Amino acid sequence: MSAPDGLLLEVNDLAMRYAVRRRSPFEARRYVHAVNGIDIRLRHGETLGIVGESGCGKTTLARCILRLLEPTRGRIVLNGRDITHAKGGELRAARRDMQFVFQDPYASLDPRLRAVDLVREPLDALSTLSRAEANERAIGLLEKVGLTRAQAQRYPHQFSGGQRQRIGIARALALNPKLVLADEPVSALDVSIRAQILNLMAALREELGLSYIVISHDLAIIDHVCDRVAIIYLGRIVEQGEVADVFNRPRHPYTQALLAAVPHHDPRQRRRAAEIVGDLPNPTAPPPGCTFHPRCPKATDLCKRVAPQTTTTDGHDVACHHPD
Repeated sequence: MSAPDGLLLEVNDLAMRYAVRRRSPFEARRYVHAVNGIDIRLRHGETLGIVGESGCGKTTLARCILRLLEPTRGRIVLNGRDITHAKGGELRAARRDMQFVFQDPYASLDPRLRAVDLVREPLDALSTLSRAEANERAIGLLEKVGLTRAQAQRYPHQFSGGQRQRIGIARALALNPKLVLADEPVSALDVSIRAQILNLMAALREELGLSYIVISHDLAIIDHVCDRVAIIYLGRIVEQGEVADVFNRPRHPYTQALLAAVPHHDPRQRRRAAEIVGDLPNPTAPPPGCTFHPRCPKATDLCKRVAPQTTTTDGHDVACHHPD
């Protein structure tokens, strides 16, 4: 079954909460609301960026979509198939279509395996190829991401950080997935290597027709590789739309503050926005109303009492009582 209108992924009202250990049997049960009612739509060949502060729920969202975590509520539809509660063979089949590129290119690789073995692992687990065929495909993928046949026999510690991330990308491509989720794919790399990895991802997207969800706190990376962007604050999407539209006409105060914090080589081109103060609120007790109101320079009594509904203007979504 294929999705209508070229839709690859649809996420509706996704939520994930964790129970906090009680200090005594008499203490009321508390929960961390890591993801709290997120809606996402991703089309074939599209790249969506996920942006937000550390602790806002970006990685938890990705793990829920991949079903590495069991979401508390919500619905996940991949290429027309509801995989929210998929198990066993159904979940294994879904995972052929979606793969993960981890943030740390060293910790995510088994140091006891050679590069060719690391890339061949998903083929051994989820494909019907013989060992010789899987081996050749693994070497071909390593060559596709810029490594050589001789390097395929090396161990992770014999590669640089950028080369290790290339191995991670090759492994993610082994099963010909439709969707690749990349969690801070270049944050652990030198600046000189970041452009190479980002350009590689862009080239593979064009060549293989991939769709990406890219998680990053670096807005320049999102601007470079993504078509659309979703801004997350305390587990909720506060603004979403085309990258150029959101970055050039930010409507939510949080988005404005994030963009204003980006350095610019020309001081005359710097954005000016009211400064936000303080840290993320305690996720076990999120503020009532708009969760951003304790830090928002535009907050009113309405913001403190009523959670804003998402409104859409020309495909640009914003959840704010007082959008610009």
